[in-house]
Amino acid sequence: MCIPLLTLIQLCHYSCFSLLHQSLMLQVAKGLLDAEAIEAVEDIFFYMDENCAALDMPGSLAELQELCKTIHHQIDKVDEERYDLAGKGGKCDKEIEDLRIKVIEFQGLSADSMLQALLGSKHKVSMDFRANLKEVKKEVKEEDKDAVGDWRKNIDDKAGMDGRKKMFEAA
Repeated sequence: MCIPLLTLIQLCHYSCFSLLHQSLMLQVAKGLLDAEAIEAVEDIFFYMDENCAALDMPGSLAELQELCKTIHHQIDKVDEERYDLAGKGGKCDKEIEDLRIKVIEFQGLSADSMLQALLGSKHKVSMDFRANLKEVKKEVKEEDKDAVGDWRKNIDDKAGMDGRKKMFEAA
């Protein structure tokens, strides 16, 4: 199959046009990226000028040494505060761990033990609920006492078919 010459020229023209179009788009995109980078740098300088005070550098050696001393004193104060806060944080962590241990211990304790642990050893709390209950005395039947008597006699009476018949009739 043979492709006509005019069609080949049109295909080449279309390919060249497409490549030219792509290169133009890349150039525009590169220009936009460069402009964005310059804008970002300008934003940084604007932010620094707005939020950071200008550094006032003294001219003589004595003034520089004095500036260094004040900066070191400020650093020492910040370190002391950091150390104090770290100590307070450690103390709180230890207290939290103690409370966790108490919770684990409470899971296996009685009510008296829990209240004593919560209120401390100075307070004696008694949760004796059984003392508040009424006592009910069991009545003992006199028949049972007579029936208990001699156990050998009871076994002999119940032995055999007659014994079972007597038990059935008695009930």
